[in-house]
Amino acid sequence: MSDTTIMKVSSGRSPKGQMGQKYLASGIQVSMRLWEREPPGDAKQPTARDYETVGFVIAGRAELLIEGQMVRLEPGDSWTVPKGASHSYKIIEPFTAVEATSPPAGVHGRDETGATPSGKT
Repeated sequence: MSDTTIMKVSSGRSPKGQMGQKYLASGIQVSMRLWEREPPGDAKQPTARDYETVGFVIAGRAELLIEGQMVRLEPGDSWTVPKGASHSYKIIEPFTAVEATSPPAGVHGRDETGATPSGKT
């Protein structure tokens, strides 16, 4: 019997969330999302999420303020936002990044209720 849980998701056809995120592959314990060419702007309000996030910057620059520490994110950088950590972000240059969240952020409306992109936040 073959495994039918294997999934391929094309980002060009991915569903988009209310904040502009594209939902990529998702499993039971982890999911991925893509932020493409997010525009520069003012710093976002601090928030805390009920999931852990790790991310990787593909293009652009942002500042991540997490628990009072500022981290500058540039292409090739990766980051972690622990579950429950207070964080915010400011996009400096058009920003493209991939994030993985555990448990999946897109389940039960976790990242649609007043949320901001947690990896950039």
